Amino acid sequence: MGQLFDQDKKKAPLAERLRPRHLDEFVGQEHIVGTGKPLRKMIESDQVRSLVLWGPPGTGKTTLGHVIAQAFKADFHHFSATRSSIKEIQAVMESSRKRFNSYGTRDLVFVDELHRFNKAQQAAFLPYVEEGSVILIGATTENPSFEIINPLLSRSQVFVLKPLAPQEIKTITQRALIDKERGLGDRGMNLTPEAENFIAEVCDGDARRALNLLELSADLSSSQRITLEIVQEAFQRKTPQYDKAGEEHYNTISALHKAVRNSEPDATLYWLARMLAGGDDPLYIARRLIRMAIEDIGLADPQALALAVAAKDTYDFLGSPEGELALAEVAVYLATAPKSNAIYKAFGQAREDVEKTRNEPVPLHIRNAVTQLMKELDYSRGYQYAHNYEEGVTDMNCLPDNLKDRVYYHPADRGFEAEIKRRLERWQALRRQKSSTRKT
Repeated sequence: MGQLFDQDKKKAPLAERLRPRHLDEFVGQEHIVGTGKPLRKMIESDQVRSLVLWGPPGTGKTTLGHVIAQAFKADFHHFSATRSSIKEIQAVMESSRKRFNSYGTRDLVFVDELHRFNKAQQAAFLPYVEEGSVILIGATTENPSFEIINPLLSRSQVFVLKPLAPQEIKTITQRALIDKERGLGDRGMNLTPEAENFIAEVCDGDARRALNLLELSADLSSSQRITLEIVQEAFQRKTPQYDKAGEEHYNTISALHKAVRNSEPDATLYWLARMLAGGDDPLYIARRLIRMAIEDIGLADPQALALAVAAKDTYDFLGSPEGELALAEVAVYLATAPKSNAIYKAFGQAREDVEKTRNEPVPLHIRNAVTQLMKELDYSRGYQYAHNYEEGVTDMNCLPDNLKDRVYYHPADRGFEAEIKRRLERWQALRRQKSSTRKT
């Protein structure tokens, strides 16, 4: 039976076989498990409380759950929110509660992808966490602030895990090559430096992906030497670590927007390519580019909005991949256009006045007098027809009396807005002149 169990373990994926059994085997996350760091101190002092581990895939969240259970000498119950029901997990926690009440022992309940449970389902963990009858470790790739309910967060310690550095990935792959019991050591495999560097870079800090790629490369190699060509053949095409419905999606669109705003075309192209490679809807990107044209460029370059809309229409017409070039073109145009948020700010201030000040009636002199009664009520009395005046400008006030002389729009000194600013200053001077003449 023992021999059969060992054979089954050998059939497990390399990443599973090589999973660290204790902290000394754990690679990376020195900021939380290094000597003297908070999570290590909690583990070594047997003071582990319920935790939320937040980080990208393959950074050690599940492994830390196993390590903590081993150190704490607790029964380890591993669930995934995508495969297990709350009812199933509650049954285990009820059994744990009975043992806790009878013997004072606590089980460790590890829930992968905790964020996939809704708020009501997450609330089911609260009684057990609050009374301490179980240690809950929730793993998530999404920002807990948005995805985990506050009562559960307030009763848990949140630790952030980072993608592994290339050198840490190399440490893991080298360990896999020499470990005869759980790794590839009994096969005598070795990586060329170029192959090792390739794996360390393309796996984006994900140890599981690195080990899976190493194992497949070893299977493809006809000798004990794993070359760059073999690894590239195994790799085929990189699948970016990207969840188009998750936080990384919002992080990446934020990066694209800020690159455009900061007038950096190269960064703009990179983040655009990342979003497209990650499977984002190109029309969603097109809509965001239109927003950038309005929010960050505005009238500094009036063509920006027209080109952004044209790029959306072009993609709609051509589809992928040809239409993606239109998105790239307009993204670079926006990045290199003069910037102004004057319209964005002006409209925001106008809306604030609408919300916070008394909505006075429209001044009589700018109302249309379409009936005799309206004329008798002084509708349109005193109206000045702009085309009858020099440069098409009058000194007539068009705002409600309580907002008279309010200025919302302050054009920038960049791009076409510099010309708009010159016009407004000229017109304002004419208005002052007309007003002064009228008074005298």
